[in-house]
Amino acid sequence: MINALCAIAVGIQNNIPAEKILEGISEFELTKNRMEIVDGKKGTKIINDSYNANYDSMKAALQYLSNVSSDKKIAILGNMGELGDFTEEMHNKVGEEVYHNKIDILITVGDSARYIANKAIMLGMDKYNVFMCDTNEEAVKKANELMKEGDCILVKASNSMNFKEIVERLKNN
Repeated sequence: MINALCAIAVGIQNNIPAEKILEGISEFELTKNRMEIVDGKKGTKIINDSYNANYDSMKAALQYLSNVSSDKKIAILGNMGELGDFTEEMHNKVGEEVYHNKIDILITVGDSARYIANKAIMLGMDKYNVFMCDTNEEAVKKANELMKEGDCILVKASNSMNFKEIVERLKNN
């Protein structure tokens, strides 16, 4: 909404006719794999945010998931790339967000994502609801075992983790 208002303001400032401004806004499409809501197997909803990840976007996505009306909130989270010396710290901070946003089930993929899982457990998340996977295939298998109708699943990691593959495997096809 705010972005649309900004676009309108810029259009008006540049003397673009109102019809053209509205046409441009109505034809706008978000980039795929960014907070895209899709139907999943077994009557689930999937939040496909598999395009990229950093701490701020992970935090925002987890907050969004926590506010979704669903029976169970499942987060499938992977490594955030290009963090250098801050890798452990930033993944730990995501683990804090998982805990504080009361995510029901956490599935992680990747070495750095283990920091997310371990931090969530350390803060008090039930260790039996946390699953550390080595591969996307393992994460899909675990998610398929756990998800039920009415659940919402967030899928988020850096693009290099190829989490769009997880989304495709969890969708209704």
